[in-house]
Amino acid sequence: MHIHILGICGTFMGGLAMIARQAGHRVSGTDAGVYPPMSTQLENAGVELKEGYKVEHLTDDVDLYIIGNALSRGNEMVEAILAKRLAFQSGPQWLYENVLRKKWVLAVSGTHGKTTTSSMLAWILEYAKLEPSYLIGGVPQNFGISARLTDSPFFVIEADEYDTAFFDKRSKFVHYYPSTLVINNLEFDHADIFKDLDAIKAQFHHVVRLVPNNGKVIVNAEDKNIQDVLDMGLWSEKESVVSTPCSSSAEADWQITEHNEDCSRFTLKTPQQENFSLAWDIIGQHNMSNAIVAIAAAQHAGVPVKESINALHTFKNVKRRLEVLATINNITIYDDFAHHPTAIKTTLDGLRAKVGSDKIIAVLEPRSNTMRLGIHANDIAASLANADEVLLFEPDGLGWSLQTIVDQCPQPTAIYNTVEKLIAVLSKTSNKPTHILIMSNGAFGGIHQKLIVNLKGIE
Repeated sequence: MHIHILGICGTFMGGLAMIARQAGHRVSGTDAGVYPPMSTQLENAGVELKEGYKVEHLTDDVDLYIIGNALSRGNEMVEAILAKRLAFQSGPQWLYENVLRKKWVLAVSGTHGKTTTSSMLAWILEYAKLEPSYLIGGVPQNFGISARLTDSPFFVIEADEYDTAFFDKRSKFVHYYPSTLVINNLEFDHADIFKDLDAIKAQFHHVVRLVPNNGKVIVNAEDKNIQDVLDMGLWSEKESVVSTPCSSSAEADWQITEHNEDCSRFTLKTPQQENFSLAWDIIGQHNMSNAIVAIAAAQHAGVPVKESINALHTFKNVKRRLEVLATINNITIYDDFAHHPTAIKTTLDGLRAKVGSDKIIAVLEPRSNTMRLGIHANDIAASLANADEVLLFEPDGLGWSLQTIVDQCPQPTAIYNTVEKLIAVLSKTSNKPTHILIMSNGAFGGIHQKLIVNLKGIE
């Protein structure tokens, strides 16, 4: 079968393309911007890429068009597909019908931590020689690619609550029918498609309804919003996890009994009352929590906890998750995907615990649709508390004033409207250790490499 994917360079659709290719299909695709690293991954997998949504990309030899959720009515190719009554599906629907229906699906959901936890879980199963299939919205560094298809019964998927397609406004994850469902946390996000938190809870309730009675839901016991979802109905087994020692959720099945300040060493207690310790290079309470739910999900698939601990000793974090890009002249540059106040706070908290009193400069691009709408405008300043200095990038078309953040931040905070101006400020040399944390869910105008080149030029 020849499948053509619209929006192929998105992380989900690109991963889907690689899975379809590995399943033996001829795969081609179009996108408005065909560029590395996804374009390189796809070309190496034998996927044909075309630039732009042009009607001439519709060819008689295509059997099925898969339309990504970034496309809407008015798109030239979408309009032609509808007018010509060509066969089309959403990516999640195709994935379930052709792959997931025959698999034990381990789905990782939640507002934060999906990519990291999915990568941990996939690596644990790989280390345990279970050779899982997976589709992850990032590049897990232990594997080097964002998706693969194997003969294993296990399939790990990052379960996104974003909508499926312009013709299917349900969340993607309701198509996955998981046997193991992780819900890491639940907050308001994606304000462009959800009117309020209750609308998001309803979608999580829908996916919970699809877990079979011999399946398992693994949840954060400290999250009231998740409990609200479970109160709507639960028909499967459940395990709960806490990541705070001496938590008020004392009856949780998985507990943390102790950890050091940056959470790179911790001891967990299992539902079987066994204690296991983990020491690794990854920091932050959020990553400790991600590790526990990954271990719990792997145990549901039959992996002993000790083997999961051994696997995580060799886990390499996902790219763009507090990723160290370079250290030049006492300045360390980090890239992080954080684009929600909670993620910004946990990332900065983890970095502060690691670097102590060293100077931290937080650089933030409010790029996500929710950020651009200003939904979290009054929460951002507090999330930046552990930074010594804050530099804000104001993109074109932002629907609110970043001055709101400046007025609320007690530390030095400034707004810039070009990447070049940011680089000029950041390139001023420092005599003491400085950590520059760049946060965005996009490419941020190539600021990372431009800054590295600039700093190397003044060494």
